[in-house]
Amino acid sequence: MPTWDNPLITIVTDKCRMCYACVRECPAKAIQVVDGQARVIQPRCIGCGNCLRVCSQNAKQVRDDTERAFEVLQSGAHVAAIVAPSFPAEFTDIPPGRLVAMIRALGFDSVHEVALGADLVAYEYRRLVEENPESRYIATPCPAVVSYVRKYHPRLIPHLAPVVSPMVAMARVLRHDLGPDIKVVFMGPCVAKKRASIDTTHIEVEAVLTYAELRDMFRRRGIKPEAFSADDDFDPPYAGLGMVFPISGGLLQTAEMAEDLLTGEVVVAEGRGEFVETISEFDLSQADTRLLDVLACQGCYAGAGMTSNEAMLQRRTRVSTYAKNRLARYSEEQEAQVAGAKERYRGLDLSREYVADEQTLGDSATEEELQEILHRMGKFKPEDMLNCGACGYDGCLDHARAVYAGLADSEMCLPHAIEQLRDAYKELEISHRSLEEAKEALERSGRLASMGQLAAGIAHEVNNPLGTLLLHANLLLEECGDDLQIKTDLETIVDQGNRCKRIISGLLNFARQSRVLRQPTNIAELVDKTIRTAPSYDHIRVTVRNELSDPIADIDPDQIIQVLTNLYTNAQQAMPEGGDLTITLSDDPDTVTIKVADTGYGITEENMAKLFSPFFSTKAVGMGTGLGLAVSHGIVKMHKGQISAESNADRAAGPTGTTFTITLPRHEETRRE
Repeated sequence: MPTWDNPLITIVTDKCRMCYACVRECPAKAIQVVDGQARVIQPRCIGCGNCLRVCSQNAKQVRDDTERAFEVLQSGAHVAAIVAPSFPAEFTDIPPGRLVAMIRALGFDSVHEVALGADLVAYEYRRLVEENPESRYIATPCPAVVSYVRKYHPRLIPHLAPVVSPMVAMARVLRHDLGPDIKVVFMGPCVAKKRASIDTTHIEVEAVLTYAELRDMFRRRGIKPEAFSADDDFDPPYAGLGMVFPISGGLLQTAEMAEDLLTGEVVVAEGRGEFVETISEFDLSQADTRLLDVLACQGCYAGAGMTSNEAMLQRRTRVSTYAKNRLARYSEEQEAQVAGAKERYRGLDLSREYVADEQTLGDSATEEELQEILHRMGKFKPEDMLNCGACGYDGCLDHARAVYAGLADSEMCLPHAIEQLRDAYKELEISHRSLEEAKEALERSGRLASMGQLAAGIAHEVNNPLGTLLLHANLLLEECGDDLQIKTDLETIVDQGNRCKRIISGLLNFARQSRVLRQPTNIAELVDKTIRTAPSYDHIRVTVRNELSDPIADIDPDQIIQVLTNLYTNAQQAMPEGGDLTITLSDDPDTVTIKVADTGYGITEENMAKLFSPFFSTKAVGMGTGLGLAVSHGIVKMHKGQISAESNADRAAGPTGTTFTITLPRHEETRRE
């Protein structure tokens, strides 16, 4: 069987946006998606052109036969153009006679209507049905339907009507009339015809042009409608009712048969959904249908090779109007030729045979293999099987079978991809927060390190002269006698000197890189010790909530008691008029959590970001050094723990107060994320 090497339909990968519209609309499932890239599996493709129609990105391209047609025109042989009867729906801007003249101007020796071939094919169908009353037939004018049966329902091949298409019939008519050496170029709306032209034992048609390609040939040769007369006409032999062949049911009207809804002996079906379903039912049922007239498109005027943007009803009307007007304008001589065509071509061979080209996937996947694929798509329960069709397959199980056969990716499942995207977004959000916290901690660590160096230098330089100053001030205080003014001044000097000494002591604690000496410690007892030894304020109600399942943790008790004392003291100072101070202890197997909450005046939102900075304090002047929380933060971090604060200072937003939360690893080897 002759072949042309170029693939029929290909995908431009740079334009493909992976919307899966082509997968969804392909009745043969000939679009393979692997690793996010789509391609057409040529042996599976039936040439219906659905993928071309639904691709909004123009990522599909059909084999271009224009160069082949130009080569045929330069061959020196008589070259005949045969035009499909759907042309009135395409060339709405060009009168038929002018179109014929333009085609001649391309170099064609004669221009004919394929409609005569449709007439002869229709007569042959009527003869088949009348002479074989027990046989059931699938009509074969549509090459996409023929390919579909050969590939996906090969056991129906005996039911394919053994009759050539109108295109091939017309080519045989012209060779009968003009000689066997002529060359034929077909012009029509059908992509599948490009393959059908070589789908017999020898090449019947040398080139197949879509209407889009014909328009391109006009453009390349500079042929414009206004340069030609509208009085030209097609060359004989002339056609009859075959001019309505592109319309659904046109075969029946041409053959003078009827679709009887009562008997169901003749059934007409068209379009992607109907033709697939009807053929499947014809295969499975033993219905009374004797002739199934089926088209892959909604009539041939809907073929993928059309460029018209008119609605289907308008296209149908143009075809039927042209047929009615042309038949009405026939001369007596032309009418006689049409009437005698059946007799004239009675001996013309219009038969053909079909060879199976099975491309079915079979059902070799086991239940376990399909389940494993479904699990990859997030399908674990019956309610997960959404069967939404977003992947291009009718159901999740069909998608899984396609994945098993290597036709699809499990990632094509849109609901699962959306769910994965949501999870990824949540993980990214957590990661972003962690990065922000790490950045903040790094900046704080840098500031603390700089402050620590500065603090150590200041403490070293100031501490000794300050001690001397306090010594002499205390000596003078003892010797000042009863002079009240001098005594008051000296007490102020001593008091402020002691305050400076406390600040320097805090600086030294802040600058000191203490080493954590971990030992098993009872956290509850450590809190009780803090409450007993730390100063207590009047009107403060202290409550300890011990929710620990295991109070023992490996910590440095001296350092942690310093942190607790600082938080305990700060909480009391935040409630000068009294209030509730609550310490809550909780844990899990890896961590211990201590919360210190007060009902004080709270911390404003703008001060929260500076809370653990050195020398920052919300207390009144002289009430604190601003180092307590910075030192506490450093101790907790050296324990590989976390310290945070939540506060409300706005009474309109609810009860005021602050809660500090310390989370410590129970053991040294535990690391928090």
